[in-house]
Amino acid sequence: MTTEAPGSTVGSPSDRIDTTVAHPARRYNYWLGGKDNFQADRESGDTMAAAFPTIRTAALENRRFLQRAVGFLTREAGIRQFLDIGTGIPTADNTHEVAQAIAPESRVVYVDNDPIVLAHARALLSSSPQGATAYIDADLRDPERILAHPELRRTIDLSRPVALMLVAVLHFVPDGDDPYALVRHLLDALPAGSWLAASHATHEHLPPAVAEQARAAAKGGGPHGLINLRTRDEFSRFFVDLDVVEPGITSVAEWRAENEPQPRPSVVEVSMYGGVARLP
Repeated sequence: MTTEAPGSTVGSPSDRIDTTVAHPARRYNYWLGGKDNFQADRESGDTMAAAFPTIRTAALENRRFLQRAVGFLTREAGIRQFLDIGTGIPTADNTHEVAQAIAPESRVVYVDNDPIVLAHARALLSSSPQGATAYIDADLRDPERILAHPELRRTIDLSRPVALMLVAVLHFVPDGDDPYALVRHLLDALPAGSWLAASHATHEHLPPAVAEQARAAAKGGGPHGLINLRTRDEFSRFFVDLDVVEPGITSVAEWRAENEPQPRPSVVEVSMYGGVARLP
């Protein structure tokens, strides 16, 4: 997801590529060791890494959280439909790959509005024969466009449970865009028995000087400061009236990570919360 206006998806994808401005998806790709990024993304990533040296660890742990959450939702919760918003550039073990390895009939709709993500998604996000994948070029801040999109309607049956995946995307939505109302709009369109899986960067475990620097940068809106850090209590508000599963709202490095390599990274190194909850 970008921080462009929701209507910025108008026009051809190639018209919207600006390699001189850092983009969250490409910056994340850089931290994960990918090659689908540009000088502006690398410079922005390095600037953030200078303030938060373990940011690459945080990116990797967030990715592993997504994989474990999808595994839980598919294997234990019996979910076969996923709406993954803020997809990012495809890498190993994407949502549909994890889900379809367990249940080949799983159906996944990816949503992002970076044109480079769009190009990679169409080339790489191929489904198993039994299931389906689709990609929507849209912005989280325009939930009505997402929900009404013909690709979503062709791929997902909104009368049956859906897992809404909002992994490392909500912190790109400033308070002025009311991220809580956006998430509620999406959840209200899903039937009982659906799920929300989300993660979010926080400043609560950062040194005070670094936390203040991050907050100031976010308020300034510069290319290095597009992350809106929130507290655990603020993140928990996305799960109001939902049934949060164990271990609750916790570090993404600790969420059902018993089978991950030990010792686990500390909450200070990762500085990101995650949670999974069911719509009653």
